[in-house]
Amino acid sequence: MVDLRLLEKNFDEVAKRLRTKGVEEKLLAEIKELFETYKKEKRALEELQAKQNSLSKLFGQYKREGKDINELKEELEINKAKIAAHQEVVRDLQEKLNNLALQIPNPPDPDVPIGKDEEDNVEIKRVLEPKKFDFEPKEHWELGEKLGWIDFERGVKLAKSRFSVLKSTAARLERALINFMLDHNRSYGFEEVCTPFLANSATLLGTGQLPKFADDLFKIEDEDLYLIPTAEVTLTNLYRDEIITDLSSPIKLTAYTPCFRKEAGSGGKDVRGMIRQHQFDKVELVAITKPEESDKVFEEMVECASSLLTKLGLPHRYMMLCTGDLGFSAAKTIDLEVWLPGQGKYREISSISNTRDFQARRAKIRYKEGKKNLLTHTLNGSSLAVGRTLIAIMENYQQKDGTIAIPKALEPYM
Repeated sequence: MVDLRLLEKNFDEVAKRLRTKGVEEKLLAEIKELFETYKKEKRALEELQAKQNSLSKLFGQYKREGKDINELKEELEINKAKIAAHQEVVRDLQEKLNNLALQIPNPPDPDVPIGKDEEDNVEIKRVLEPKKFDFEPKEHWELGEKLGWIDFERGVKLAKSRFSVLKSTAARLERALINFMLDHNRSYGFEEVCTPFLANSATLLGTGQLPKFADDLFKIEDEDLYLIPTAEVTLTNLYRDEIITDLSSPIKLTAYTPCFRKEAGSGGKDVRGMIRQHQFDKVELVAITKPEESDKVFEEMVECASSLLTKLGLPHRYMMLCTGDLGFSAAKTIDLEVWLPGQGKYREISSISNTRDFQARRAKIRYKEGKKNLLTHTLNGSSLAVGRTLIAIMENYQQKDGTIAIPKALEPYM
């Protein structure tokens, strides 16, 4: 959640950063007006409380001196009733502020490039050169259908569009990739965790999926449960409403889960193939750190995901997301985009974000520093989207005869 105290103290500066992320003027004006009303009512409450203290002292003095207290007693009762009424007003305004704050995204870091959408993202570097084929490379959906690896029609029959079935070598390759990724992440110091694939609303609120992105979630009817869109949700919320007594070193976690997304608003995008599915496998990285360590851990997470692609021999590039393309909870994000020769372009395969204390404030994740309880920083990243990695292998390792070679790094897992 956005820091309301910071927003109140430096409204113009924070609002300026939020505008670059696409926050509407109407929302900013609404919260500014609410702040002003809240401050006005809070000052009035404090004045009434100060008056009550003064009258109470005078009441005690009158009693000691044997003076008539009836009029003063009545004034105290009237003022007490005013205090109760104003406390209710202030509580109501505070609740409205908190509810409004839940709709406001994390302000971008000052060094994030300003831009409108993905066209304004900034390339940082490239890793590995794309292979030059002596034939016209095919897209994964064509390769998959010819080899009997992917069955799109039966995926639709079993569920609906944007579902598919992996068969034979593709199914084994998917499983091999999951194990390969988890083992790799463990070598980088990430503890493997197995979490539920469903989460309640408090959990999704903690990481920022609710209330804003309810339309993109699959909800279980008559239950306070949703299918998770990413393991970031469950891994981060392991420490929800907790005070971590020892954060001398970052908590680093990794998990495999299937992920479920309605892909609301993506109509017409990537309708063919497996790029954008309602259900997909992903291996996730999450870290919980002290504020002063989050930048270092962010770099380590980017390197961890990139080295996976390097081991698999997949050309990729680092992209710094501009303000307009940043996710709701992210203060800074680097995407890794893998080269897909069938499409002739780079496509996102991993997204690593530092959310600073935004999620920790929502989820109340704190750590003990001396006698103080301070908010942690949380970070998350794909390591990697398994289906997209499978696609990248199919397109980059395709042979002239239509078969697909297996990367050497995966041979022990096959």
